[in-house]
Amino acid sequence: MQQSERLHTFIALGEYLRSDESTAEREQICHRANFYNNWFTPENNHKALNAIANDMLTAESLTNWVAQYNPEPAEPKTIGVAMAGNIPAVGFHDLLCVLISGHKLLAKTSSQDFVLIQYLIQKITEINPAFTERITIAERLNAADAFIATGSDNTARYFEYYFGKRPHIIRRNRTSVGLLTGNEGPDEFAKLGDDILTYFGLGCRNVSTLLIPESNQGAPYDFVPLLQTLDPLAPTYRNLSKWVNNYDYNKSIYLVNGVPHFDNGFLLLTQQEGLVSPISVVYYQTYRDADDAAALLAKQADKIQVVASADGAYPGSVLFGQTQHPTLTDYADGIDTMAFLAKL
Repeated sequence: MQQSERLHTFIALGEYLRSDESTAEREQICHRANFYNNWFTPENNHKALNAIANDMLTAESLTNWVAQYNPEPAEPKTIGVAMAGNIPAVGFHDLLCVLISGHKLLAKTSSQDFVLIQYLIQKITEINPAFTERITIAERLNAADAFIATGSDNTARYFEYYFGKRPHIIRRNRTSVGLLTGNEGPDEFAKLGDDILTYFGLGCRNVSTLLIPESNQGAPYDFVPLLQTLDPLAPTYRNLSKWVNNYDYNKSIYLVNGVPHFDNGFLLLTQQEGLVSPISVVYYQTYRDADDAAALLAKQADKIQVVASADGAYPGSVLFGQTQHPTLTDYADGIDTMAFLAKL
């Protein structure tokens, strides 16, 4: 199978996902995924599929992307992919990289996110039946020539033990940071809210820590405008028992232990040195000036997936509202998956 054929398959997949023809089928699949994982609401499942279709699977994006790499591998290898399951269809980018690079996929799907991934595989093989011979779903990845695995720091050690002797990419815990200057307005706060709350904050590209200036014109940073901007979102989160359980638990811990925090009825903000906040909580840290903010970010760069800001002023940052819209070249942990596959 030549690269052009693989490319046209994924272009066709994007066209199908964007078409009215897919509407009824997608609706059924999104509700089925929600049945198996309550965090995966139908709305978020549709959002994930739309992001794949619009941010990755356009003819222009795919064509420009694959043109940067070798068109064919010297010999197709079997790539074992241990997929994460924290947000809907999170393993699709790895699937896409393996297949479009000309290799074979041996995938272990997450028990939390198998419905959407298997649906996308089904559509790929319907569009191009030749892919049936190139995709295998399995519980064990021993037969693979190389590995791509995503998980927690603990599972990463497990992956290193089992996969470390063969070519591999092993990803660990990361999260994202929002850099505030004190000059943001309602529009920026609404977009930042998307970065924090989309997929219930479960993704590594979700903002879980805010960097705020120590003072704004001599006064402490005021979180009220941000929390007020997010108030209309309350029903979505108050109506999900999993979210409410986490919110109630974390709030009770802060109240019992006298931990200062801000609270808008469904989201908590508290000052902490860590980056990865619990569900329903956003951490914040303060900085003195731009140099201090840069130093704080550089110190924890290996734990940060994305930095977001209102104007993209911080080098390498994305605009508020864009953290959950990765493009094809926004590789997890900054490791070029396609370059890795091209060298095998």
